[in-house]
Order: sequence, then structure tokens, then C-alpha cells
Amino acid sequence: MYIRKGRVSLTVTSRDGREALVGVLNAGAFFGEGALAGQRLRRATARAMTASTIAMVRTSEMRRGLHEETALSDWFRTHMLARNTRIEEDLVGQLFNRCEKRLARMLLLLANFDEHHQVRSALPIISRDLLADLLGTTRSKVDGLMNKFRKLGFLERNSERNGGVQIHRSMLSVVLQE
Repeated sequence: MYIRKGRVSLTVTSRDGREALVGVLNAGAFFGEGALAGQRLRRATARAMTASTIAMVRTSEMRRGLHEETALSDWFRTHMLARNTRIEEDLVGQLFNRCEKRLARMLLLLANFDEHHQVRSALPIISRDLLADLLGTTRSKVDGLMNKFRKLGFLERNSERNGGVQIHRSMLSVVLQE
């Protein structure tokens, strides 16, 4: 699948029903590429987080394109390696970072900060319960951290969006601290 427009979350669910965020993908990203490697069962659930347009690319068409079109093959390989690196960073962060840093990183990812630390899209409206689930913490902890971030000027309520939040570049200081 290819995301033409919008934002999609990928989650996995354990046998006991716990859900974990694997990634947040934006326009221009692929998901479901396990089929190219012969994966028969999907491991992740994809959910649109915003209004999205998603194109289905048949496995046979993608394989043909990757074999015959060097530019497509190079672009796809670069895309997949970058995504793999980000997923690895997310996993390391989940294992070793404090909740405060994990939340800051999640908010920056959801706001789609680019490599130049610029916001590329508005933060989607997301419940604090869902944020808590994705971070492996409680809603009260997320509430406390969101209030702390607001007081420190890292984010503010966006009056133009009912319940929305605007993330500021200063949030990076939380993520970059050791």
C-alpha cells in the first residue's frame, strides 16, 4: 500500500490484547511490504489518523517495478532503510528513555517534524488515553507531562482547532537532552 495523502499509524497487538505503536507513516510512505518477502500474514494493523488516500500496489507489479526500474528500486530501498532506522530509534527510546522524552518524541513524530526541525503538518487530534497506551504509561502521567510542556512553552492549545495542540520547535530540547 502507498499513502498518497494523509497519515497512517501501524500498531501490533499482543495475545493478551496490549497494543503497541510500530510507526506513524505520512504521505509518500509504503506499508505492507512484507508481502514482497513472502509474508502471508500481516503483523501490523494500519489505521488512518487523518483523512487519507491510499493506493494498493499489487505485489507482482511492485516486484516487476523494483526489478525493471532502477530509480524506483533505489528510492524504495532508501525509503525502507530510513524507516527501519526510525523504528529502531523508536524501540531503543521505548526501552531506555524516560516517559517525558518518549512523549516529546511521539508528539514531534505526530507533528511530522522534518530533518530540518520544521513542522510539516498539523498535529492530529489524538486522545490522551491513546497517547498513554502508545507510550506504555497512564493517562494521568500524560496529562501531567502535557501540562508541564505547555507551561514550559513547548506546546500550546490551538484555538483554531477544537482540542488541537500546536507543537513548538523548543520541544526538541526534551528529545535532545541526555
